[in-house]
Amino acid sequence: MTSIYDFSAKTIDGDEKKLDAYKGKTMLVVNVASKCGFTPQYKGLEALYEKFQDKGLVVLGFPCDQFGHQEPGDEAEIKNFCSLTYDVKFPLFSKVEVNGANAHPLFKYLKKEARGVLGTEAIKWNFTKFLIDKNGKVVTRYGSADTPEKIAKDVAGML
Repeated sequence: MTSIYDFSAKTIDGDEKKLDAYKGKTMLVVNVASKCGFTPQYKGLEALYEKFQDKGLVVLGFPCDQFGHQEPGDEAEIKNFCSLTYDVKFPLFSKVEVNGANAHPLFKYLKKEARGVLGTEAIKWNFTKFLIDKNGKVVTRYGSADTPEKIAKDVAGML
């Protein structure tokens, strides 16, 4: 796989979605969780999506339960939580693993394209963010503590 557009993932509703559907858009790919200290970032992610979706931004949320069992629910519970608690309208996908042998191929690719602190590939925690430009190039990786508000200027600059 040589481009983000080569990948597909199962949506939160169970449908297979090819990421080439987002060609020409700036993407922010995030591993999310419902019971994490960073969970309130859903609000900021949704605000970014609402503010910039007409300019070509799409936020893609991938629930992950690999960090402290902070995403214990099934897809229906996750979707319900996101909708009722944060009014999330950006696309959500089925629960994935982001590290280890069973990591989703998309996250294996993203980690190789944009390494973390000290050049490590492993994702350290929930709400790690990958910013991808309109041509599908992985531009940068942000850690969990990098809030949507903090990266908004970078996102806006990509549109």
